[in-house]
Amino acid sequence: MKIPRFAYAAIILLAAFGFARPAWGWGCEGHQVIALIAEKQMTPKARAMADKILDASPISPELKRFCPEGGLNAFVNSSTWADDERPVQPNTGAWHYIDIPLGVSHGNLRNYCPASTGCVLTALQAQLAVLRDPRATAQGKADALRFVIHFVGDLHQPLHTETNDDLGGNCVPVKFLGHAPVETNVKWATYRPNLHAIWDFGIIQAQWPGLTSAQVAERLERKYKSRIVVWASQPVNVAAWIWQSHRLAETVAYGDLPVHIALQTPEPVTSCNGDDHISNRMLQLHETLGAAYLKAVEPTVEMQLARAGARLAAVLNSLWP
Repeated sequence: MKIPRFAYAAIILLAAFGFARPAWGWGCEGHQVIALIAEKQMTPKARAMADKILDASPISPELKRFCPEGGLNAFVNSSTWADDERPVQPNTGAWHYIDIPLGVSHGNLRNYCPASTGCVLTALQAQLAVLRDPRATAQGKADALRFVIHFVGDLHQPLHTETNDDLGGNCVPVKFLGHAPVETNVKWATYRPNLHAIWDFGIIQAQWPGLTSAQVAERLERKYKSRIVVWASQPVNVAAWIWQSHRLAETVAYGDLPVHIALQTPEPVTSCNGDDHISNRMLQLHETLGAAYLKAVEPTVEMQLARAGARLAAVLNSLWP
């Protein structure tokens, strides 16, 4: 059975940390931090338009939400909606990432975005078109805005912009902070912890234990204050942002691994058993990620969260000038 990449995200959990958390782009905290930073950089008009659209068609109370909503406004609460909506609209799963092979540094992103499924690039463009369409329904606009808030965050998570025949690092088992990888599904050869999952939320939670999303956002706003203003004022260039994230996947997420992972010959992979049992081959590398890896990659995680917030504001400010 073909298992779409996004399904692995729901399967591969970091139970070793006591979290029942899907390995989805940036997790709860990351997406909320991005939205909180964006709010501060949005113009009054853009903020008013976003609030009006979201208030007109609130998230259905019947939708099962994974992330806690306590005290979040509609804009921040919307940042994780797209992950919860995937079981309702399975066709949106491929919209959260783009599989650019490691080792590729330039080219037409459409080459890595199948027309049959789409990818984060085309999905973001399509949802922005809905927000610009005067004929779009109130529900359509609200859903489109929630997708935009989420997808800008996703494309800044480096492992959402790469593949090494490993489903964006989902098929790279790692020992993380003393917790050895455990096989969670023999048929699909999935393991936890894995490289993708720790980038989604493991690093964030290790770096800021016990802090709320608002507290993390405040820290990043203070630390990157001047750069956030610059990023929010720059022209929107989604393709450039994707290539930047892809370079960080190669040079940091993979580049700082203690055991080098060789570039795989690109081939279609639909499970972690693909490419000659990729996850079991990666398991034999015994990747062990501890304090040294965290110290090396934490600045990039911080920077990408801050950039994503500023650039989300830039997208919405340009949408409603």
